[in-house]
Amino acid sequence: MSPSPPYHGPAVRRAVPLLALGALLASSFALAAPPAQAAETLLSQGRPATASSQEGDGYAPSAAVDGNLTGTRWASRWSDPQWFQVDLGQRSDLSRVVLTWEGAYGRSYQIQASDDGTDWRTLKTVTGGDGGTDELAVTGSGRYVRMLGTERSGGYGYSLWEFQVYGSTDGTPPATGAVEVTGSQGNWQLTVGGQPYTVKGLTWGPAIADAPKYLPDVKSMGVNTIRTWGTDGGTKPLLDSAAANGLKVVNGFWLQPGGGPGSGGCVNYVTDTTYRNTMLTEFTKWVEAYRNHPATLMWNVGNESVLGLQNCYSGAELEAQRNAYTGFVNDVAKKIHSIDPDHPVTSTDAWTGAWPYYRRNAPDLDLYSMNSYGDICGVREDWEQGGYTKPYLITEGGPAGEWEVPDDANGVPDEPTDVQKAEGYTKAWNCVTGHRGVALGATLFHYGTEHDFGGIWFNLLPDGLKRLSYYAVKRAYTATAGNDNTPPVVSALAVSPASSAPAGGEFTVRADVRDPDGDPITYKIFLSGNYANGDKRLVEASWRSTGNGTFAVRAPEKLGVWKVYLQAEDGRGNAGIETKSVKVVAPPVTGTNVALNKPTTASSFQPSYGDCPCEPAKATDGRADTRWASDWSDPQWIQVDLGSATPVRKLQLVWDPAYAKSYEVHISDNGTAWRTVHSTTTGNGDIDTIDVAATARYVRLHLTARGTGWGYSLHEFGIYG
Repeated sequence: MSPSPPYHGPAVRRAVPLLALGALLASSFALAAPPAQAAETLLSQGRPATASSQEGDGYAPSAAVDGNLTGTRWASRWSDPQWFQVDLGQRSDLSRVVLTWEGAYGRSYQIQASDDGTDWRTLKTVTGGDGGTDELAVTGSGRYVRMLGTERSGGYGYSLWEFQVYGSTDGTPPATGAVEVTGSQGNWQLTVGGQPYTVKGLTWGPAIADAPKYLPDVKSMGVNTIRTWGTDGGTKPLLDSAAANGLKVVNGFWLQPGGGPGSGGCVNYVTDTTYRNTMLTEFTKWVEAYRNHPATLMWNVGNESVLGLQNCYSGAELEAQRNAYTGFVNDVAKKIHSIDPDHPVTSTDAWTGAWPYYRRNAPDLDLYSMNSYGDICGVREDWEQGGYTKPYLITEGGPAGEWEVPDDANGVPDEPTDVQKAEGYTKAWNCVTGHRGVALGATLFHYGTEHDFGGIWFNLLPDGLKRLSYYAVKRAYTATAGNDNTPPVVSALAVSPASSAPAGGEFTVRADVRDPDGDPITYKIFLSGNYANGDKRLVEASWRSTGNGTFAVRAPEKLGVWKVYLQAEDGRGNAGIETKSVKVVAPPVTGTNVALNKPTTASSFQPSYGDCPCEPAKATDGRADTRWASDWSDPQWIQVDLGSATPVRKLQLVWDPAYAKSYEVHISDNGTAWRTVHSTTTGNGDIDTIDVAATARYVRLHLTARGTGWGYSLHEFGIYG
């Protein structure tokens, strides 16, 4: 299991039906910090960078803050003066600037700082520069840092492999030393090196290789901790990057069936000693490897498995497995404590009903951990009513999830708006901080960049674009968003017709979109087939603006309920994203369906598979939720007896995913002598609307090449006169 899965489907506090779950990623209490100089952190990497000019598309300012010292660079035009600047995200105390020049370097330049990007203070002046690497000690502060080049070394412009700014964001050195849960009943706190430490965290989603790129941004949000789900030999670079940025890590250990109901892997914890011993050996190895790493905050054994075991067992056996699982968690906790007495051990679930099992079977845990979203404030209520004697950490939290919201008119979960999601993070943090002395902090979900169905629901910066939720978390952790430029706000999103968009036709999307900073807005529109075909990707739609926040969008050919996403970008790395569902239906055909409920026969049909029996008559019953399905072989046929010679003007074939790539349309007056009126070898499924000008009693599809490994399957075989 990857130590940091890119998207993890969260679960809930209380148990809910499996179908619902399976459908689905104040300041720290460091009061006594001595007045010593803050530990130096690389502040500039991955931050927004701009410049007076660039030589071409391959030499953008962002290339000088991407961490690549030899492969990418910024280059200016060939004139004086030029400047390069980076936005650190918040006012920071500055200690050092390192410029790694390409051959075209600055002979004379200034290092300047600004709080607003307009009024600049000079921190260092360089004359007689000779290229290479300039490492400059500076004193001062600012949010923006720039190099103002006044004299080039030759006829070219200025070119930097990398521009690195070091310092600290708040003057507080990273916490070091042993980590403990201290205090007494209802008055606990987490301490690091004897100093109080409130976990202000995020779950970690990007690839470990991208940690140097993203962790400075994480740090700038006021985050002091990140959480992972797995720990192995690939974890060290993430720990190293976290430590370099003054961050701690909740190191996870994955146990099956992790992730709650719907996740794979059913283990018998009562009898499978091989699995238990293997996991214990594996976890021990990595505790020994990372117990002295300065980024390690605590160990987290398992994720949502007490709840998830109901996906594997039931009744008395489920009860036995839950007791055995939590007993094994205790064995792991005892082993970790014997190796590493300096870091606490916890275990995460998504159901407070798991806590009685931990209380009974896992006394060696130092604290409990809980994943909870829309019902996060209820965790406190359950803790108080349960009479528990250990504190807890929220290891996932945020806005209401897919399993917690009501369905919309199309029968799919009604996703919260960006504004509601931002409020969800604020609520989550208020609930955590409101349970003083018991809730020791949170790692909210999710610092991820995936731009897909789950990523839009939960990620703070899908595709690297910051959303209102990003700034809500930053305000929660820093008590300010400073002078941040914030995303466009999308409201009153509506789709029309929401429940009858014709396949391949157009439907309308309307919204009120405003940018609080007055930035010009550009739009993108995406579609997700998650509910129609299980594809969670976002595919850019074909669309056109019709003015006044209204857009005409081309509907997919595939029938079913789709999600449509309106993405509004401000050109400053921010986006507002809203989504609604749209039900795609077969395009209307004028006239009468003369095949409706007429005798229908076929070469074969599936008597029992999935939703079958799938008899031929189900293709002419007028219902989109029934189908005919053939055997899995070629050729096959299906035919309709219209009862008498009937004018036939048009056919509409509504395919299931098991479609025909090659087929012919035959008609007959007597059911014996057939003539061909249409043929194709390029069928692609979905909906085929075919013009036919004929009169016949019998109409037959002669199917010769399947488009999939299954048979042929039609929801509707419509014949219109």
